[in-house]
Amino acid sequence: MNDEESIEKLEIRVKGAKETKELEDLYLKTDEIFEAIFNEIGKAIVGQRDVVEQIVIALLCDGHVLVEGYPGLGKTKMISVLSKVIDLKFSRIQCTPDLMPSDLTGVYIIEEEDGKKVFRFKPGPIFANIVLVDEINRATPKSQSALLEAMQERQVTVGDETHPLDKPFFVLATQNPIEMEGTYPLPEAQLDRFLFKILIDYPSFEEESKIVDLYSVDISPDTEIRKIITKYELLKLQRLTRQVPISKDIKDYALRIVTKTRDMEDIEYGASPRASIALVLAAKARALIKGRNYVSKEDVEVMAYPVLRHRIILTFDAERRGVTQDEVVRQIIKEVK
Repeated sequence: MNDEESIEKLEIRVKGAKETKELEDLYLKTDEIFEAIFNEIGKAIVGQRDVVEQIVIALLCDGHVLVEGYPGLGKTKMISVLSKVIDLKFSRIQCTPDLMPSDLTGVYIIEEEDGKKVFRFKPGPIFANIVLVDEINRATPKSQSALLEAMQERQVTVGDETHPLDKPFFVLATQNPIEMEGTYPLPEAQLDRFLFKILIDYPSFEEESKIVDLYSVDISPDTEIRKIITKYELLKLQRLTRQVPISKDIKDYALRIVTKTRDMEDIEYGASPRASIALVLAAKARALIKGRNYVSKEDVEVMAYPVLRHRIILTFDAERRGVTQDEVVRQIIKEVK
């Protein structure tokens, strides 16, 4: 081994030890960090704690989220406030049937430079840290497919050039469950790219009263939202999430839940191995948020619903009987030991 190789290996060990120390120091502050994040979001978002928690978990897992809920439930406001709390670049894309892929990814434009005309790439709204894709099922399949490369590879190809996206990159897509006319349902391959499918319900009477008080008095109640962590600290939290220990018994329990979806009477097609990865990773992130250094059975069971509900396809007979994906997941959890 020559001197250059020895120096390089020493530098790698020193860098690794430094990163380990940084993650250990960060872990000691996680309780304080997450409490501050949820309190800050609570200044502008009343209730919906479970939804906010699941979105933060998806961020820790470096995964994307599909949110389904009725209009006016604060989906856009929620993710906008979250981007301010974590100091991330935020962009919003309103999907319509005439939306073109170039409207998402960007285009090459001709500019004059030193008396010559040159092509210059103008990035689209997808070049952000948090991208809200509103009513994704209103976009045509061609435009929906433009998101696939960005979501999976964290890059965008325009023409013959590939442009990397800034990290972290997080897509939160919304869809309206009550309007099906003029929409293009997402194919299963693209649904599988989402870590979670989150359902947003109406607030309680007390929560809605607080919402009315909040937004009927102050014109812009979220102007005082302060930054809690930077995007670089979020990247460290993502690495820390993957290091949360999980016992073999709990990991096997998560795997049995996923594999059971492939052997249920009411399920036509079960979840893929990507769901197993998502369930274990999400359970680790939830344990971290709850202040534990281990994954519990409860973490797996709670995360099974957002991880699996969009990855299982029910049989025609089950749909005819009005069976829902959540009911099937609940039955699986009861049966799996």
